[in-house]
Amino acid sequence: MEKNAILIRSGASFMVNAIQKNLEEAGFKILPVDATVAAVNEKHTEAGIFVFYLGEFVSKASDLLVYLKDLCAEEEKLLVLLGTSEEIAIVEKTIPSMLVAAKFERPLDIKVLIDEMNFLAQASDASARRKNILLVDDDDTFLKTIKSWLSSTYRVTIVTSGAQALMYIADNKPDLILLDYEMPVTSGPQVLEMIRSETKTDKIPVIFLTGKGDRESVMKVLELKPDGYLLKSTSKEALLKSLEEFFEKKKYEQLHEMPK
Repeated sequence: MEKNAILIRSGASFMVNAIQKNLEEAGFKILPVDATVAAVNEKHTEAGIFVFYLGEFVSKASDLLVYLKDLCAEEEKLLVLLGTSEEIAIVEKTIPSMLVAAKFERPLDIKVLIDEMNFLAQASDASARRKNILLVDDDDTFLKTIKSWLSSTYRVTIVTSGAQALMYIADNKPDLILLDYEMPVTSGPQVLEMIRSETKTDKIPVIFLTGKGDRESVMKVLELKPDGYLLKSTSKEALLKSLEEFFEKKKYEQLHEMPK
């Protein structure tokens, strides 16, 4: 697991140095940079976590805040804010709370910060790898088409039946299952029920694939409480966008569900 973090600060105060020292002793490689767009831009590719030590200067750092907002949104950087409640509030006028991975008011508990940083390092590592999608459908042509659409972005495993899907997840944990709603022998709803009944698999997200888009059919699908549904007629561009939005939402849910 990579434990690199960029420490953004305005000057190297005693407290900033102490935070850097403690994080380095906890196994992190800390890259300190000045609180300017140019300085952050020069180093931004070297870490997935940004620790931003705030100060009074943030009220006049609008360019930097806009730049960090764009980095967090477009490159999935994880932003940690360290500051007073007033300083954090100023930052969040520009950077929405959903783009802030964690925030700590000073004076802070360094042990809690280290625990959070370790959690974020794991999350950043998982985010950096390509997501694994299990695609389940009895239509071989459809499987090959969708796999060709997704393979440049995701690792895709295909199976042609519910039984094969259950055998696969017995030994593997995909990040998402795209599951055909209507399949012979073992239907999509039956597969979902079996997935949800096992503690080992019940947290795996499942999105149904359905060929019917009428209200009655959609409501029937949603009654089973999957993590979503997609029409089989969805275009390549719309499918990729839907999956990107799904994984982005899951990432922030996981980050903000961590007990503080």
